[in-house]
Amino acid sequence: MRNLRLNSDSRRAARGDRAGALIRTGRILSRLGYLDEQFCQVEDLQDEASPNFAEEVATLFFKDSARLISNVEQALEKYPKDFNRWDAYMQQLKGSCSSIGASRMKSECMSFRDYCGQGNVEGCMRSFHKVKREHGALRQKLEAYFQLLRQAGPAGAATRPGM
Repeated sequence: MRNLRLNSDSRRAARGDRAGALIRTGRILSRLGYLDEQFCQVEDLQDEASPNFAEEVATLFFKDSARLISNVEQALEKYPKDFNRWDAYMQQLKGSCSSIGASRMKSECMSFRDYCGQGNVEGCMRSFHKVKREHGALRQKLEAYFQLLRQAGPAGAATRPGM
């Protein structure tokens, strides 16, 4: 009986360590500027009925943002120097970034839009490459974060990262 209690106590301690790692992971993502308070608000909407809500929102974000990035890419190729069109597509992507709290991506979308306003093709291209790079980095970070949440189980899933 005592061994059984020790095993369950050690499992709880391990789960607590994972929860602490999750908190640190969330804080790091925030400090690095990948995420902002909006992501915390999305996580706050999770409950027993929808324990994976933030992950589901992130999955939808990445599907939608990949489509929007493709739209921008096509517009850059098909409509050279059509800054109004480029800006309109990037505005949609910026809005999507805002909704999930993807702050680094959002910031780069704003830079792209500034370059559009200046009529600076080279600036737009550089900025667009940064948007795509930030998109990939955020995807990797959030996939790893949600993997940790799944491994931590219910105790870890209930712990919101302090961002």
